[in-house]
Amino acid sequence: MGEPVKVTEIFGEDVFNDTVMQERLPKKVYKDLKKMIEEGKELDLATADVIAHEMKEWAIEKGATHYTHWFQPLTGVTAEKHDSFISAPLPSGKVLMSFSGKELIKGEPDASSFPSGGLRATFEARGYTAWDCTSPAFVRHDAAGATLCIPTAFCSYTGEALDQKTPLLRSMEAINEQSLRLLRLFGNTTSKKVTPSVGPEQEYFLVDAKKFQERKDLIYTGRTLFGAMPPKGQELDDHYFGIIRQRIAGFMKDVNEELWKVGVSAKTQHNEAAPAQHELAPIYAAANVAVDHNHLVMLTLKKVAARHGMKCLLHEKPFAGVNGSGKHNNWSLITDDGRNLLDPGKTPHENIQFLLVLTCILKAVDIHADLLRESASDPGNDHRLGSNEAPPAIISVFLGEQLEDVLEQLISTGAATHSIKSGTLETGVRTLPDLAKDATDRNRTSPFAFTGNKFEFRMVGSRDSVAGPNVVLNTIVAEAFSEACDELEAAEDFDKALHDLIKKYAARHQRIVFNGNGYSDEWVKEAKRRGLPNLRSMVEAIPALTTDKAVSMFEKFKVFTRVELASRAEIKFESYAKAINIEARTMIDMASKQFVPAVVKYTKVLADTVLAVKEAGADASVQFEMLKEVSELLKEMKNALEKLKAAENEAVSMEEGEDQARFYHFHVVPAMEALRSPVDKLEMIVDKEAWPMPSYGDLIFEV
Repeated sequence: MGEPVKVTEIFGEDVFNDTVMQERLPKKVYKDLKKMIEEGKELDLATADVIAHEMKEWAIEKGATHYTHWFQPLTGVTAEKHDSFISAPLPSGKVLMSFSGKELIKGEPDASSFPSGGLRATFEARGYTAWDCTSPAFVRHDAAGATLCIPTAFCSYTGEALDQKTPLLRSMEAINEQSLRLLRLFGNTTSKKVTPSVGPEQEYFLVDAKKFQERKDLIYTGRTLFGAMPPKGQELDDHYFGIIRQRIAGFMKDVNEELWKVGVSAKTQHNEAAPAQHELAPIYAAANVAVDHNHLVMLTLKKVAARHGMKCLLHEKPFAGVNGSGKHNNWSLITDDGRNLLDPGKTPHENIQFLLVLTCILKAVDIHADLLRESASDPGNDHRLGSNEAPPAIISVFLGEQLEDVLEQLISTGAATHSIKSGTLETGVRTLPDLAKDATDRNRTSPFAFTGNKFEFRMVGSRDSVAGPNVVLNTIVAEAFSEACDELEAAEDFDKALHDLIKKYAARHQRIVFNGNGYSDEWVKEAKRRGLPNLRSMVEAIPALTTDKAVSMFEKFKVFTRVELASRAEIKFESYAKAINIEARTMIDMASKQFVPAVVKYTKVLADTVLAVKEAGADASVQFEMLKEVSELLKEMKNALEKLKAAENEAVSMEEGEDQARFYHFHVVPAMEALRSPVDKLEMIVDKEAWPMPSYGDLIFEV
């Protein structure tokens, strides 16, 4: 055992944070930078030069030789180009280390090599990265040494957003402006800024690296395309919150220490529901910082897993038959003076500002349920959403008994006169204290649940950036706030107008509220009766990006232009098709080169056994029946393989876009499932020694 880690000493030690800036920057420069961060002012080049010099000196002291503008293109992962600090050699043969304000503020990666959805042609290569000074720079240590990472936005030469961060920052400005309008109506003149606060809970699987390397499906797609369930899965619920095994505990310890050094407030860790599944959750941060931190979490999980002889799987459904992985996005609105707009207080029926905020959010989620659903869509999430494990594909809001009762009072009588009180939970054991319990239970089947002083959007996939969902949340709520403020600012009698508006929103958008079992078939029928959209797949959800209502809203708040939205829809259709194409080709490769040869070889063993038993004069009927079953499944597998090849060939011949993506979803995916079925059945029959790859049991129970 090494020296115990003192978290307070290592936390943020590799971050160019406020403490470091106060220590190293001249007072005026520090003041100008803080003003820029807080008020959005421009930074002059002379000030930027001073900041860049001190940032470089600090990074070099940390061992850094290179810097990078760290950005989030539309590939779903982060990107970076490394430049060293060295400048032109001196006559003496020595070299200077330099870093200018211009280099800090702006970089220039090749924009044509990233997805742009037609925004940039191949020959139009110029793009810019711009420093996001509200997210601190940090030094990352890895096999390449130490690198100064500068969080940035990424835009094209003509100004369109080519990344996840630029729209997020735009949406944060929109929700800030409209939230302040709302606060001013209630007499708040002290709050100067409202920031969406986000805490993404990260689920992941860990498998042994050697076993991972024996499975082409995991290598190429991140999930198992074949695999029969072992005798035990998660039926006993014994893994959830269970004792963390020593190998995993060592991994988690290293993950925490790495994250703490770069300022990520990793707080909660535990075993999740499925075998080999775990979760890490941070303390909340401003939305853009939370997005940056979550990318660091995912990178760190993968990097540290490799050091421990494991692979971290972030796919939403790496194993059929056990729970997949999501990323619960906890969202609230916090003022610069510490007020939470989503805090109902002890008597929410009397908290009129909260009731307006709440009903505005109900309106936003109801009107833009399709857009919110789209923000959580990716090929892996198609295996989770609506599959009786994750939140359903139907968007609904869980409020709990207390707030639902307040809402019912508003709708039925026009006024809320009381709130259900919290009670006391009597343990029945003299040595245990009675517990104060909340007024409302939680609902883990709800995709969008109120959990005390925040909303938890539970649909986001484990691999995905939480930027997209928060762009949508920020903007749809900004729109609802804006429309409410327009009405209230024009009212002659504010109190009456406010009362009527809250009642109107509660009544009109009550259909989005559902406190029951979101996994049930009855809810699917009830949601249809209510007129709620049920977008079961990514390809069905993507068109929500380009509806007239979505374009109108995003353009009004300058978050996306119509062109940017169309480009994102195009990218998503193409990325879906490419993901399924890779999976289908992997299945074809595995079936052709591994499963068919293995099963053919096994049938020969069985046939030889039948002959040997007969020659010995014994009854070979059992062996013969087994041979017959394997032969029939082999035939089924070969037929399904040919059909998948045909469907895949047809898909590849199509022009990229929506039609191709839909063909992949409605034709290629079913053909993949048809091939998987006989292979998984054969795995349960064929001798384990003859099976060409590790089983589910090997992967999820032997970590």
